[in-house]
Amino acid sequence: MRHLQAKLAGALLLAACALEAGAAGPHAYVPNEKSGSVSVIDIASDRRVGDIAVGKRPRGNASDGRLLYLSEAESGRLLVVDPAAGRVVGSAPLGKSPEGVGVSADGRLLAAAVEDDNSVVLFAADGLRELARIRVEGKNPEHAVFSPDGRWLYVSAEEAEQVDVIDVGQRRQVASVAVGKRPRGIAFTPDGRHAYVACEIEGKVYAIDVAGRKVLAAIVAGEFPNGLAMHPDGRRVFVSNGRDGTVMAIDTATNAVVATAAVGKRPWNMALTPDGGKLYVANGRSNSVSVLDSGSLRKLAEIEVGELPWGVSIQ
Repeated sequence: MRHLQAKLAGALLLAACALEAGAAGPHAYVPNEKSGSVSVIDIASDRRVGDIAVGKRPRGNASDGRLLYLSEAESGRLLVVDPAAGRVVGSAPLGKSPEGVGVSADGRLLAAAVEDDNSVVLFAADGLRELARIRVEGKNPEHAVFSPDGRWLYVSAEEAEQVDVIDVGQRRQVASVAVGKRPRGIAFTPDGRHAYVACEIEGKVYAIDVAGRKVLAAIVAGEFPNGLAMHPDGRRVFVSNGRDGTVMAIDTATNAVVATAAVGKRPWNMALTPDGGKLYVANGRSNSVSVLDSGSLRKLAEIEVGELPWGVSIQ
């Protein structure tokens, strides 16, 4: 009887999640690596409204505005989630230990970093067709992020002191840019002229001239800087500091830290609302999401999610 009640409760939760996710207005989606779920947050109320079962170890996450794309470490696959339906609707093989997932600005291409064979897998979103498996120089690639024009993929790797540059059209690595130890999060300015890379062991965020492929500034961050999120207007980039439990705002005009806020334990990856007003931070060791006002960095809410949240997508 208890088993039946638990099963019914789970079904009702998924149904509620699908209903909420299909409602008007954007939601935040948080993959929980240990829980094997995606928590759904209504950003209007900053309330968790449901969870979607997605496998055993969802990690990297990205959105094209309609569907969610997740890397799932247990199966080594790319999962496609329809939030309106509240379920996984497709998948494709990646390889062992997949990490970050990226979507091109036009939504036509997907990229996933795969640690085991030091590669980035490129897909056509339509039909989830694998287009190429591109080797990179950095060992254990973590993130693969498209430039706004879709021409470049920047790839960070845990065991590297460089960011690898993939020419998307040529389907191969064409350059690398030297940065600090253990590059992690990557964010481009909206005009694509500059990229920012958080280097965890170095304790710095590097600003890169994309055209010149050179470092413009090395900005001192907190301890173990990890995730990055760029404001839609390009004036600020936000960095999470894993060991500090803080988030910093960097002015992209001066490359100076202009504000710092405390969040949960081991903040990882982040996302901003479409209007740039609020920042959502996944706290891996607090099992929560901190919500900050992006202007003042004042904390607006702390939302309980699943275990070991990896990041946030908003759509």
